Amino acid sequence: MRWTLSPDDLPTAWFNVAPYMPGPLEPPLHPGTREPVGPDDLAPLFPMALISQEMSTTPTIDIPGPVLDVLRLWRPTPLVRATRLEETLGTPARIYYKDESVSPAGSHKPNTAVPQAYYNKAEGIERLATETGAGQWGSALSFASSVFGLECMVYMVRASYEQKPYRRILMETWGGRVVPSPVDDPDHPGSLGSAISDAVRDAAGRKDSHYSLGSVLNHVLLHQTVIGLEAKQQLQLAGERLPDVVIGSCGGGSNLGGISLPFVPDEGVRLLAVEPASCPTLTGGRFEYDFGDTAGLTPLLPMYTLGHDFVPPPIHAGGLRYHGDSPIISALVKAGRMEAVAYPQSKVFEAGLQFARTQGSVPAPETAHAIRAAIDEALAAKERGEERVILFNYSGHGLLDLSAYDDFLHGRLES
Repeated sequence: MRWTLSPDDLPTAWFNVAPYMPGPLEPPLHPGTREPVGPDDLAPLFPMALISQEMSTTPTIDIPGPVLDVLRLWRPTPLVRATRLEETLGTPARIYYKDESVSPAGSHKPNTAVPQAYYNKAEGIERLATETGAGQWGSALSFASSVFGLECMVYMVRASYEQKPYRRILMETWGGRVVPSPVDDPDHPGSLGSAISDAVRDAAGRKDSHYSLGSVLNHVLLHQTVIGLEAKQQLQLAGERLPDVVIGSCGGGSNLGGISLPFVPDEGVRLLAVEPASCPTLTGGRFEYDFGDTAGLTPLLPMYTLGHDFVPPPIHAGGLRYHGDSPIISALVKAGRMEAVAYPQSKVFEAGLQFARTQGSVPAPETAHAIRAAIDEALAAKERGEERVILFNYSGHGLLDLSAYDDFLHGRLES
């Protein structure tokens, strides 16, 4: 029950959701003047091609040939029907998942790491600085940097640096340099906000360097739409017209945006964001302008936020420990086009274990959030006796997160 596409079927243009949003996005604001930022304000951190994509309102943007050549190392990714999970749940729902774990880094993150490295290389940049939570993004950018001959400096949230040593080793294998963040407080568990501050300080202080972000920004979600574009083709091959609900776990919004944004124009398709109860940005935050980092170095973004100084508990789903959310995702939730739900860590690992024991694959803790919601949607369909088509993004494998499963299996995991 797998649907694969030929490498020739890889989308050659990204889907830009901007023309299909419920309303125009509010602009980011300069951290000093509080005026809308322009290209010149962003040029010290990003190449002009990405700045142009960040502000673009054209429906599609062509993918450069050298980027397609690298993406074809693993794309298109499979669409899989979770029939064994369906049978275990006894549901009339049909559950499909897009398997992004087949990439070199084991997650969806290379979909944007590759074009970001390409555009920086084309502009003459020699070095990239970035942050990473669980290590998925740092791994992806280290891989992409190695492909295009760039140096890569990764500031890894300290809690994940200590929990996930093999993520560090993976980054170093691809030539990345990894240090725990925050760099100036070795007793602090860290957060994505503080790691962003470290990376931005680094990049802004060197002429040979740019900053690279793995989520939140418009161009990052744009690059991820290859996921949803492929899924649309594959659902048709499976005999489905459209899903009833599209689900993705949400930290900053990249994998959620990748699977869901191509479905925004399709009326009747529900879009569901899933986040940790310990960092409930969409379900417990405020919609307002806030900094993307702890130190207030980045532009202010219009988003749901828990406050840029919020430090989440050191849960194992490090990629979801972010105080804010993508302006695109935030605007969709605010307008009612997207829903959001939050789960405690124990319920998430229950779902991850059930998936592993039925489908065989061990999901990353971040991915298990989407699985939890997919299971609940399938059980709701069972209760109502309704056929539903459920699509979720299997955003990454958990083979380097086994210590988290060890904690859960032996009663050491805090809810």
